[in-house]
Amino acid sequence: MSTIVPAAVEGATPYAMQSPWRRIVSDFLANPLAVFGLALLALIVAAALLAPVISPQNPYDLAQLDVTHGKLPPGAKAPGGGTFWLGTDDQGRDMLSAIFYGLRISLMVGAVSTILALCIGLAAGVTAAYFGGRIETLVMRIVEIQLSFPAILIALILIAVLGQGTGKVIAALVTIQWAYYARTVRSAALVEKRKEYMEAARCLALSPARIVFRHLLPNCLPPMIVVATVQLAAAIALEATLSFLGLGLPITEPSLGLLIANGYQYLLSGKYWISFFPGVALLLTIVSINLVADQLRDVLNPRLQR
Repeated sequence: MSTIVPAAVEGATPYAMQSPWRRIVSDFLANPLAVFGLALLALIVAAALLAPVISPQNPYDLAQLDVTHGKLPPGAKAPGGGTFWLGTDDQGRDMLSAIFYGLRISLMVGAVSTILALCIGLAAGVTAAYFGGRIETLVMRIVEIQLSFPAILIALILIAVLGQGTGKVIAALVTIQWAYYARTVRSAALVEKRKEYMEAARCLALSPARIVFRHLLPNCLPPMIVVATVQLAAAIALEATLSFLGLGLPITEPSLGLLIANGYQYLLSGKYWISFFPGVALLLTIVSINLVADQLRDVLNPRLQR
């Protein structure tokens, strides 16, 4: 008696026969919440990149600002036509335009600091794991000492020493973040170092540089992608905290944190929109990044794959 096998959908590729990257994409898209987070993040990034095009006003052009139109509520009519959909701040800036421009600065600072910290952490962690001995001990002692202090405390000390400025804030964030990457990549590299393909590479007398860059480092990247995504959200939140305290970016380059700080003094007087809407934008940005990071963690973890 023959067994009836259900016919496969025409044109579909069995899951086990898909390429690794195609499986990652299909697993990621299987989670509606992660897809929502990715779509929201793409919308936020697009709004930031297209800020000069889609913003009703250039909030940094003094010729377009009028103090007499300051602190107008959401929906107020703009002179000469148009509408302040999210109201204005005390300087007469359109809050919608200010949020778009603030997103550009917040995302830029977070992305640059994350990439630089990732590169430094990868180099330190892989070097410590591959060579071991005193090098590993030295690197990990530095990492452990740094991670024993709160990140915000280190940031405050560095900003107090370096001063304000975009480059200095990025340097402070890189100094804080690299230790997380170094610790994570060292753990992953120690696991990969004991596998058979690494033994085969050493038996073939390949140079250490080729072993590290061609074999060891690529296999350590999946967990680092997850860590980098999480740290991107953390960097944006930390920069917003520093700017809210008046220790981050200068007033000429207001990020979301500085926009929130500008309206904080008006909350009790009923001018909630000056701080509320930038706070919502910051919250949505961090939530969307964390939703993507959470699904990436599940997809890139071999123990959780189907």
